Amino acid sequence: MAGAYIDPPKKIPFYIRIGMYVTKKVTGMDLLVPKLLAWYPRSAIGSAALEGLMAKPEGDISERLLKLIRIQVSLIVTCPFCIDMNSFESDRHGITDDEIRSLQVMEDSHTFTDLEKLALKYARLISATPVKLDDEFMDMMKAAFNEREILMIASTAAQVNYWARLIKSLGVPPAGFTDSCSID
Repeated sequence: MAGAYIDPPKKIPFYIRIGMYVTKKVTGMDLLVPKLLAWYPRSAIGSAALEGLMAKPEGDISERLLKLIRIQVSLIVTCPFCIDMNSFESDRHGITDDEIRSLQVMEDSHTFTDLEKLALKYARLISATPVKLDDEFMDMMKAAFNEREILMIASTAAQVNYWARLIKSLGVPPAGFTDSCSID
């Protein structure tokens, strides 16, 4: 647990421990973040709800595209924990090391589909401060994706931004998901 700016509370409410158990079951790791969130249970519950309701593949929104968006936003906000977690098992979604390297320098790989390139550009734009979108770009988004899909892309990017800013503000180090991977 070294590296975080604060330590977890000594006493963690029972219902937060249930969430920690579920997190460990899902990730296979005993993560520090849920323990730290126990300092303010409302935040823990809200964060758990946000995570539990994340976008799932639907229509033109594939699991690969969602994973690419999560990785891209993690890299944009330079959150080591998020990069570690979101790039883990990317190969299971057909994402290559070369594609991840292209995301690191915010370029589109020649292997990305046109839809992936557009969604990644949108994720980059909405992860910048300030957010700057123009009508021409949004017309391209609306021509390629329906309203629901645009919201799924936006909420996925926003979710990673939320976690990145929370995790970085607490000084949480990477959890070690990719320790055995070749991702730099």
